[in-house]
Amino acid sequence: MTQRERLAGGYLYTDLDEGMAEERLRGKELIYDFNHSRPSEQIKREALIRQLMGKIGKNFWIEPPLHVAYGSQIIVGDNFYANFNLVVVDDGKVLIGDNVMIAPNVTISTTGHPIDPSVRITGQQFSLTVTIEDNVWIGSGVIINPGVTIGRNSVIGAGSVVTRDVPPDVVAVGVPCRVLRPIGEQDTWEGSAKRTGL
Repeated sequence: MTQRERLAGGYLYTDLDEGMAEERLRGKELIYDFNHSRPSEQIKREALIRQLMGKIGKNFWIEPPLHVAYGSQIIVGDNFYANFNLVVVDDGKVLIGDNVMIAPNVTISTTGHPIDPSVRITGQQFSLTVTIEDNVWIGSGVIINPGVTIGRNSVIGAGSVVTRDVPPDVVAVGVPCRVLRPIGEQDTWEGSAKRTGL
């Protein structure tokens, strides 16, 4: 298998050949320009993001700084918002649905390294796709680990470390992140107003 085939299959691989280093450099050059653009240069910022990412839908806003490994492995739907200091280690695919909101200082990583030090020192790594489904809200300081899927409509509480899949329609929090409760009537505006006496 080629290194790219090993990467796609979730096997250990190295990322120093097959054009990977050049792809990373391209992404870092685009990110540099994006992060050093002026706040008034929205047309320039949008063009840079569209060049950088594998695909991004309509109506997005990303606050600099943004950091990526490649950028080209990120696929984003419509109505996307990311606040300051989003870090995406996209050696593998990052698939983000529609209407996703990301708070400041979030890290999404598709990539890890072997636990066994005798293998780790060889420079090999693995990458597993991260999927964030439609209508997800990710709180400040969240870390999302390789291979995780966050289900549709779910909310990840601030400071959580997501090490395994999160089902749809829940609030999940903690280190490691666990389901706290389902999203329900208490979370609607009417339910909140009843609870607070508004």
